[in-house]
Amino acid sequence: MGIKLITGGVRSGKSRFAESLCMDAEYVTYVATGVASDEEMKKRIEHHRKRRPDHWCVVEEPHRLARVIQTVPPHHLVLVDSLTAWVSNQLMLYKEEWEEHLKQDARDWLETLKPYEAVLVTDEVGLGGVAMHPVSRAFQDGLGWLNQEVAQVADEVWMVIAGIPWRVKP
Repeated sequence: MGIKLITGGVRSGKSRFAESLCMDAEYVTYVATGVASDEEMKKRIEHHRKRRPDHWCVVEEPHRLARVIQTVPPHHLVLVDSLTAWVSNQLMLYKEEWEEHLKQDARDWLETLKPYEAVLVTDEVGLGGVAMHPVSRAFQDGLGWLNQEVAQVADEVWMVIAGIPWRVKP
């Protein structure tokens, strides 16, 4: 299986598709990066919780993916949902220095992830226009960079549009 990157727009069915790819795995560690910062996000997180199988190991970690991945048993499939929330969390945590941290942290966890079977969920932000607000542009740039980095090392890349997965790579 190797590393699979699942991308698409908001509410496109990415997470559902990613979870379906993991259903046959005996052991799954689900790394949730979202933070319940408001009522709408709490509802999204609860929706995801209800959909996951009870036997999956769930780790909620908004920042330190490499540290979490290092603790995952080697026979577990790793599902990270989502890189989008992780980039947003990095931006909020590190403020002005976020880009340096993002790139180093991403390289660290990508290296740590190499021996695992993994499914990574992200949003595709490169299909819309350039954001008007500087923080939004920084987020788009950071996530766009990360998606390219992950896609380069991924064995498979999928794009989900309206619930329909399209294989992009190989």
